[in-house]
Amino acid sequence: MALLDEKYTAAPFYGVRRMWKYLQLDMKIPVGKDHVRTLLRKMGIMALFPTRNLSKPNPAHRVYPYLLKGLEIIRPNQVWGVDITYVRLAQRGFAYLVAIIDWYSRRVLSWKLSNTLESGFCVEPLDEALRRHGRPEIFNSDQGSQFTSEDFISRLKAEETVKISMDSRGRAYDNIFTERLWWAVKYEDIFLHEYQDIPQCRAGLERYFRFYNMERRHQSLKDRTPWETYKAGTDWRVNDGQAGMMQTTLGRA
Repeated sequence: MALLDEKYTAAPFYGVRRMWKYLQLDMKIPVGKDHVRTLLRKMGIMALFPTRNLSKPNPAHRVYPYLLKGLEIIRPNQVWGVDITYVRLAQRGFAYLVAIIDWYSRRVLSWKLSNTLESGFCVEPLDEALRRHGRPEIFNSDQGSQFTSEDFISRLKAEETVKISMDSRGRAYDNIFTERLWWAVKYEDIFLHEYQDIPQCRAGLERYFRFYNMERRHQSLKDRTPWETYKAGTDWRVNDGQAGMMQTTLGRA
């Protein structure tokens, strides 16, 4: 599972067959295709065609329209996104990590680690983000049952002005900013430290997210940190000394 997790993070387009061949031919591990499929399902991941499988939809829950097509992301708190990823642990198997991120600045606004995929563990970081950072204009998620649950949706609706947006099925890259965050978290922290259990992992992620927000500079942010970009908003100057604003356009069909 650790090998599958690392390969998936590097190559999220790998499906069961490619993972099976990777383990057999590259890693010299005699394993059956069905067992690889079972492990991937246990981890809650699948190839990005069309999407990951950590968040499974509940047909009884309402699905909201996708609001981000062609939208220019030009300021903090314009769009927030949420996503869940699998985190491996050396002693206790694995856990799940949820994070809420401001799409303009890439700042991680809140996060939580859990050993279950219950919707309750997603509501707590949502409440924390809203309490500490105000409210977004648009909140985007996938159609997973955690994010369409009554508890999660009612917390967003309580803010009244927040518009709820959900990725349509098959839009594997709609949450690309959070996908990039997961890549950084795993390669720059999880894979390096091999955390033994949830308390140790939680303490390590606390340090990492502080570094990610406050110290890690992003080329896409004109070499600013997420915290600097979030704090400055649109009122900062680009490299040529002229006033300007960073824009991200979401226009995929």
